[in-house]
Amino acid sequence: FEAGSKRKYGAVKREPVGVVLAIAPFNYPVNLSASKIAPALIGGNVVIFKPPTQGSISGLLLTQVFAEAGIPAGVFNSVTGKGSEIGDYLIEHKEVNFINFTGSTPIGEKIGKLAGMRPIMLELGGKDAGIVLEDADLENAAKNIVAGAFSYSGQRCTAIKRVLVMDSVADKLAELIKEKVEKLTVGDPFDNADITTVIDTPSADFIEGLIKDAQEKGAKALTTVKREKNLIWPVVFDNVTTDMRIAWEEPFGPVLPIIRVKSVDEAVEIANKSEYGLQSAVFTKNFPLAFEIAEKLEVGTVHINNKTQRGPDSFPFLGIKGSGAGVQGIKYSIESMTRVKSIVFDI
Repeated sequence: FEAGSKRKYGAVKREPVGVVLAIAPFNYPVNLSASKIAPALIGGNVVIFKPPTQGSISGLLLTQVFAEAGIPAGVFNSVTGKGSEIGDYLIEHKEVNFINFTGSTPIGEKIGKLAGMRPIMLELGGKDAGIVLEDADLENAAKNIVAGAFSYSGQRCTAIKRVLVMDSVADKLAELIKEKVEKLTVGDPFDNADITTVIDTPSADFIEGLIKDAQEKGAKALTTVKREKNLIWPVVFDNVTTDMRIAWEEPFGPVLPIIRVKSVDEAVEIANKSEYGLQSAVFTKNFPLAFEIAEKLEVGTVHINNKTQRGPDSFPFLGIKGSGAGVQGIKYSIESMTRVKSIVFDI
């Protein structure tokens, strides 16, 4: 109870929003499903879970785990099918009170329009920048950039998708990145290869289109440019310029552009010109400057001297601009999927 006046008292509580629609992506079909489902249930909601079309088996196994844990029938429900068919039907259904989606920015924008006045939480694409200053530990920067760019073959919204490096150290950084990328193994996931096939042929075709555009406009490939069906070898491009598609578009694959800049201001300007605003990384030994840059970057999270990454599920995770809406993380997700009710009474 909160005292509003000598004769008024207010009780403020949270209550469920009702039916939560959770739509998960293919790249982390268990984690990015559970991180939606569990907070929704904790908040007292009923959940309709739509697993990714290209990850439905994982989603159904997760559903089985929830059933075995004792979640009553009807409280947690799974529906499989193509997003363009069953997904749109569920999104527009009048009984759905909240939509929690992870996926591409174009689909997220479509969901925003279909949702109307209903609350949504969107985790969308990114074009995360790794900004490298002159005084950075270049070995550490290269290690984290390669890990951040090529983990899961680059099929992560939080992958480092462009490097903005000061021209004075660009040659050295590019050589370090090249050396590390050449050590990555390419092949079958059952052989624990670092780089494996991307999710489907349209994705591979899109990535190849970005590669060809960069080559045609003068980017310098530091590694082998090669494709076999949906398997794309990791590519690092140096001397990328802002007229190239790869400077702005999200490949969602194993391609990393290096853009040389002459100042911190130029790096921040290019980073912020993106339609996305998920995360960025800053590599420098000058921590006051790192924090100053972090304040200027239009993103949800800035990592200093480390790769861009999701972090623990208890930590806030968010994107701005075309990278999403709302804040995830256990506490924040529960708050988002409950609503405040105030009861005020006189005595």
